[in-house]
Amino acid sequence: MSDSNVWDIDMKFLSEYEERHTHSYDLASEYMNPKLVEVMDILGFNKHYAKAEGNYLYDNEGKAYLDMHSGEGFASLGHNHPAINRALIKALDSNLPDGVQIHHSTLSGLLAENLCKRLPDGLDRVFFTNSGTETVEAALKFARAASKRHRLLSCESGYHGLTYGALSVSSEEYFRKGFGPLLPGCDRVPFNDLERLEEELSARDVAAFIVEPIQGRAVTMPSHGYFKEVERLCRKYGTFLIFDEIQSGLGRTGRWFALDHWGIEPDFVLVAKALSGGHMPVGAMISRRSIFDKVFNTLDRCYVHHSTYARNRLAMVAGLATLEVMENDKLVENADAMGKRLMDGLNKLKDRYSLLKDVRGMGLMIGFELGCPDSLRSKMEWKLIHAASAGLFPQLVVIPLHRDHQIITMASGHNDVIKLLPTMVISEKEVDHFLNAMETILRNSQEVGSENWKTIYQIAKRTIKGGD
Repeated sequence: MSDSNVWDIDMKFLSEYEERHTHSYDLASEYMNPKLVEVMDILGFNKHYAKAEGNYLYDNEGKAYLDMHSGEGFASLGHNHPAINRALIKALDSNLPDGVQIHHSTLSGLLAENLCKRLPDGLDRVFFTNSGTETVEAALKFARAASKRHRLLSCESGYHGLTYGALSVSSEEYFRKGFGPLLPGCDRVPFNDLERLEEELSARDVAAFIVEPIQGRAVTMPSHGYFKEVERLCRKYGTFLIFDEIQSGLGRTGRWFALDHWGIEPDFVLVAKALSGGHMPVGAMISRRSIFDKVFNTLDRCYVHHSTYARNRLAMVAGLATLEVMENDKLVENADAMGKRLMDGLNKLKDRYSLLKDVRGMGLMIGFELGCPDSLRSKMEWKLIHAASAGLFPQLVVIPLHRDHQIITMASGHNDVIKLLPTMVISEKEVDHFLNAMETILRNSQEVGSENWKTIYQIAKRTIKGGD
């Protein structure tokens, strides 16, 4: 095919996008997920974003929205970071080989080396994937194969993904309902409950205990000394410890990995989301040589677990460029400093407004929980809202943040928590802008008759009626 024909195809596609980019929700409703489109319409989130740059999304009218969620943390360096964009363009122009299954590119080796250098000694083997849930699946398979045990243990309220293995070790019934039977041999213990953990591990039939350093669904923090004892118990009973750092890793908590806060040396570390700075699907399972050698234990089993696209050049380049930008721009340090500024500001608001019940987190992984209001009328409406949907009440804050202040946040799940996962390039000015907006909303939401309460009350009634 000639170059001119290639450009003709590209120009036709781009022209169609320009003509129809404001039809995105019509297309999604017709061909993808109409129920999600309906929810976005109800909540007022059905904006047409035309551009994304740094900490901001821009709608088709040019209005800027501060992104305090960064796509569940995947756009860790901000949207369309220029250094990552340049690296990807250069990789495309290089005509390097790609997708050759009997070939290992230097790029994948370099990224593996860079990841291992930032982890405890002994974590020296890497398997690349295309997503977080695929990374979890790989770890579960490797743990069973290397341990020759079948049981898998995880935590209540934990989340590890939505494919079958990952879903089987996830807790929330909302995601599990209707998809059973799930993977057998999967059991759960309460997070922070060492007694129950030892009770399960003592049978010496558990292949692996998979756990999030900070539980992402409600930003639930580990108790003091929990993970050092978890590590000791796993070693005692011969169980592999899988640290799911897919959301908490790569600078999010103000350290390169959350495990660095406690000096933990797990058997598996899982990363994804932020590994490409928000540019390419990529994940990585980092484990021990001894574990890999038990999976790929003979020459004829060298291909027993693989992934076609996992080591593709664009993903590897994006990963290498992301690590370099993080190092050069001291973004881990910035995450630590800006996280402390956010936490301090939110805690000051908590002292002044009873609606703000709790603030918790590390670095730029922060959750704040709303509480039941004080007045009788407020309590009645609070109960109605929770009867409509377990995760609706946080919209009391999320909606006006978006509607009135052009700030994007999200409720954390079926709870009363709003989770903040801003980019690691966020500035003091942007943190303060968010805190000022929060104070305005909390002040205006103290009375049930306020506009914010009316909005959420109407959504609750509509939800109870089934959307009629």
